[in-house]
Amino acid sequence: MLSPVTPEFLAPLQASLPEAVFRAEPTGYLTEPRGRYQGQGTVLTPGSTDEVAQIVRACAQARVGIVPYGGGTGLVGGQIMADGPAPIILSLERMRAIRAVYPSENVLVAEAGVILADVQAAAEAEGRLFPLSLASEGSARIGGLLATNAGGVNVLRYGNARAQCLGLEVVTAEGAVWHGLNRLRKDNTGYDLRDLMIGSEGTLGIITAASLRLMPQPAQHGTAMFSVASPVAALELLALTQAQLGEAVSAFELIHRQGFDFLAEVGPEITPPFATPPEWTVLIDLGLSQGVDPVEALSTLFEAAMEAELTDDGVIAQSSAQRTALWAIRENIPEANRRIGSVSSHDISVPLSEIPAFIEQGAKAIAALGELRINCFGHLGDGNLHYNVFPVQGKSRADHEDIRGKVKETVHDLVHSFGGSVSAEHGIGRLKVNDMTRYGDPTKLVMMRAIKTALDPLGILNPGAILDPL
Repeated sequence: MLSPVTPEFLAPLQASLPEAVFRAEPTGYLTEPRGRYQGQGTVLTPGSTDEVAQIVRACAQARVGIVPYGGGTGLVGGQIMADGPAPIILSLERMRAIRAVYPSENVLVAEAGVILADVQAAAEAEGRLFPLSLASEGSARIGGLLATNAGGVNVLRYGNARAQCLGLEVVTAEGAVWHGLNRLRKDNTGYDLRDLMIGSEGTLGIITAASLRLMPQPAQHGTAMFSVASPVAALELLALTQAQLGEAVSAFELIHRQGFDFLAEVGPEITPPFATPPEWTVLIDLGLSQGVDPVEALSTLFEAAMEAELTDDGVIAQSSAQRTALWAIRENIPEANRRIGSVSSHDISVPLSEIPAFIEQGAKAIAALGELRINCFGHLGDGNLHYNVFPVQGKSRADHEDIRGKVKETVHDLVHSFGGSVSAEHGIGRLKVNDMTRYGDPTKLVMMRAIKTALDPLGILNPGAILDPL
């Protein structure tokens, strides 16, 4: 059994750690973006790996739970512990040093509290690119992004957060420090503990720093939005785009007309590229080498797509301002969703070839539950869709609270039937723990439990996340 934080527990830490570690007011750390969970606990903000280790050792000795906290942007409740004995909320926000940059190696070493946008800026200052990119990059922190194996818009070309990491520094559940910050591309010395920690959501260890891979900056960018008649046509256009432009394709996003309608209904205000939004569109982004004209490359693609009857309209950005305007559509759809208020939101993936059938069957399944709207959009290039269900105009999500669980179950059952995943890029957190039991392979769950027990025998690290606490 875990124990709650008490004044008696805190007293020795207060005597040995700097005053800056202790926060009097935890309010900003007790909620999450969707408002589904209300947390509890005492916030500590260590400024070094040694301070993290000291706190963890104290928690292990007293069997006090620890909830690691990054930027607080997670959407599955991994950063919020609502039930059980009050934990330590361990925020890494003061650990925000970029320890080193090795331009010739394309490596940057950052502490866990560094904000993603600051890593991107540090890479850019060296003429390099850190390609992880997502809507919360102005507040999400490196430790949390690695702990959840975050995705984003550039996964098609560069991979998830896991692919951007070479090494880690981690504090274990006993308060020891694993010094794994190597900068090697090849290292076959035993189990890959880096990959084990990435995506573990703070349940196996606390990431305090990371060696990150940098990439060359594309010399030029190209962006276009093409109409497509259907998800089938979008997949065929994806194949054509990759055949013509290969690894230059950084992003390939699918957008349903409902996204445009939501922007028109509640904002944020954007300038639509089409007089009448098509049923489906795709947003294509390219990163090109010197000497390749992006407008010419996208014009050639558009002509080929027209000839193949995959599109009949499109907009190709002629400037950086037009590129920004096209991306603003995709980037503001989540905010429009938030303003509408979803009945149930789903971060799912299915095999690419199954996406059209899933979308078709999903629409029928949701229609059977009542009068609802679906906003389906996302990263078509890697099979990840944000499949969100909303009330019709004049209704609110509160009016459908009685069917919220059924909507989620319906969507996730369908995803599972297609051989997909109910968590493509957001993680499991606490929101999807039951889904792990319902859809997870039994042998996988046994193996995961064995790993958790071996690395965190007292169960103090993010208790209740990913797996039910024993």
